[in-house]
Amino acid sequence: MTKTEEWALKYPEWNDWHWQMRNRVRNAEELSKWIPVSPEEKKEIDACLVRFRMAVTPYYLSLIDVSDPDDPVRRESIPSFRELADNTDDREDPLNETGDSPVPFITHRYPDRVLFLVTLECAEYCRHCTRRRIVGEEDHAIQGEALDRAIGYIRDHEEVRDVLISGGDPLTLSTERLEEIVRRLREIPHVDIIRIGTRVPVVLPMRIDEGLLSMLKKYQPIWINTHFNHVQELTPESEAACGRIADAGIPLGNQSVLLRGINDTPEKMKALLLRLIHARIRPYYLYQCDLTRGIGHFRTPVQTGIDIIHALQGNITGFAIPKFVIDAPGGGGKVPFSYQYMISHDEHEIVFENYQGRIFRYPEPRVPYDTEDRSDT
Repeated sequence: MTKTEEWALKYPEWNDWHWQMRNRVRNAEELSKWIPVSPEEKKEIDACLVRFRMAVTPYYLSLIDVSDPDDPVRRESIPSFRELADNTDDREDPLNETGDSPVPFITHRYPDRVLFLVTLECAEYCRHCTRRRIVGEEDHAIQGEALDRAIGYIRDHEEVRDVLISGGDPLTLSTERLEEIVRRLREIPHVDIIRIGTRVPVVLPMRIDEGLLSMLKKYQPIWINTHFNHVQELTPESEAACGRIADAGIPLGNQSVLLRGINDTPEKMKALLLRLIHARIRPYYLYQCDLTRGIGHFRTPVQTGIDIIHALQGNITGFAIPKFVIDAPGGGGKVPFSYQYMISHDEHEIVFENYQGRIFRYPEPRVPYDTEDRSDT
């Protein structure tokens, strides 16, 4: 019996997502009631909580292998003294979301889409969170005049055809509150795609219930991007939750962050990606870790990400390989990085290698294709 199954039997309300939210672990004392916590770790957690908040669902805690000091779930969820290390490269707002925010809760960086932060609360506060400057600092959702102003901005900008609802985690809102937001967006004629960014399928899979999915199906096209970082997070519960989303006709994508010691080898990434596509989740992005304050210990060299994608190419089905990107510091947007297969290129041919390192030549057209006079055809 897994720890998840054991705890589910022990706590009758285990599968009630509201119970999971109420019983999130927020400090070392509460944590020690669920898993062993050493005096040294308690000191680390207490020191870290002076600066950063903590919240972990009992479900996600149940995935920790307490015998492994480097357990990936533990490292993603439990505060560490490493978060207190000062790094001159760290920034409060590394992606300049505030600078690209024309009105509160809206970031408009790309021409045809906006980021809409509808809540500052998550089911779990990830230790590698990019938006930790605001997420978790105040557990409240957008409402009233602020909501009207954000919706009004989208309505007034007809170039916006794609809205990414994020936060915080939008799926921590009640179904009724989320529907109000989705309905108002769907009423705007030029908004075509509505996307939801969420880690709920990873840390709170019981939230994906029939009421939520029945509501979302009314407002298609809806897309959901989730955030699995390690194969250990793909449990029967999380896969079932993602299956319910897919069965509702909502496409699923996954955005992972490259994290030192968690998923920074080709073997670990391959295991994750294969399990994702088995669960009908399309790998979308692999992010280089951002320059957010307190997460420098998770960062890998950029070459690590390039090498991982190169090692996967040709050794795993193509649609299972995510795009490796750096979200440019200062608000430059996502920039893809990949292995350079091209060796040389001139007007006659391109010389390149394949995934095995074999060399190939592809001739450029010798004569322009459209040279005939086709006026009579």
